[in-house]
Amino acid sequence: MITQKLEPLFKLENYQRQPRFQNGFYQQDILSVNQFGKENLDYIFERADEMKAMAHQWGTCDLLKDYTLACVFYEPSTRTSSSFISAMARLGGKVIPITEGIQYSSVSKGESLIDSILTLEQYCDVIVLRHSEIGSSATAAKYAKVPIINAGDGAGEHPTQALLDLYTIQSELGHIDGLKVAMVGDLRYGRTVHSLTRLLSQYDVSLRFVSPETLRLPMDLMNDLIDKGIKVRETNKVSDVIENADVLYVTRIQKERFTDLAQYEEVKNYFEITPEVMAQAKEKMIVMHPLPRVGEIHYKVDRDPRAAYFRQVQNGLYIRMALLAAVLGQA
Repeated sequence: MITQKLEPLFKLENYQRQPRFQNGFYQQDILSVNQFGKENLDYIFERADEMKAMAHQWGTCDLLKDYTLACVFYEPSTRTSSSFISAMARLGGKVIPITEGIQYSSVSKGESLIDSILTLEQYCDVIVLRHSEIGSSATAAKYAKVPIINAGDGAGEHPTQALLDLYTIQSELGHIDGLKVAMVGDLRYGRTVHSLTRLLSQYDVSLRFVSPETLRLPMDLMNDLIDKGIKVRETNKVSDVIENADVLYVTRIQKERFTDLAQYEEVKNYFEITPEVMAQAKEKMIVMHPLPRVGEIHYKVDRDPRAAYFRQVQNGLYIRMALLAAVLGQA
């Protein structure tokens, strides 16, 4: 019998992954916009500018070639899931996509969110999670050993959307301080509105909230704004804000958040942004929307150079590239 000692295929000391940058984000969960101060925001926006330049010049790089992302979506998504997948791919990493048909996974067998996360973390370095329950990402982060990035938790928060929204405002208008921002639509359940409002409250801005009575901004968030000295105003008419708005942030009325469909039917077509409405707006301003839209912005408005919502979508790629690289210590 030949008894030859086998050499290991891999010598671990040659494959130790070390962070290239101690940036304050390394191995951190991204759960809420409350984690971000102006210094953090500036850092991520600078990295996003670099990602944008890289993507335009080369398309891809190998910054995260040794890393794997699990993209886990319990709710339907087009933009958020695909932009995270694209972001990881452009950075040279790999993706485990669990974004469609999750009802056919072990969830259908009764597996808990925690057990799903504890299983998936064995295969990846970071998890992006969307779930219907407020606080679900924080629960996952409590048990997970790998970073959790909140991609939306019910009517709670959507921090990466808020980051790309704020980045879009700065990129389009050149500054944030001094702006008048009007938010239109579902302000009660709209997690994108909640998160962006919290980020904007760090700046010298005026906020206008336009919604039906039943979909007004939650009182606790409104009180926070008042306590911070932010200039706020509520109305139910777009005509009250369109002439002075620097940013018109439009959201759809979210049918899936209503338990009473009759109530949804009453408000579903409450606002419509048309070319006639835009004729009343300033020459230098932008219209934004987190998408999908279901009729609240007419297609003819797309031709207006002030319509920034598809540029907003593209900015989501650069922000998520920056976040992934920062969380993994590579930017």
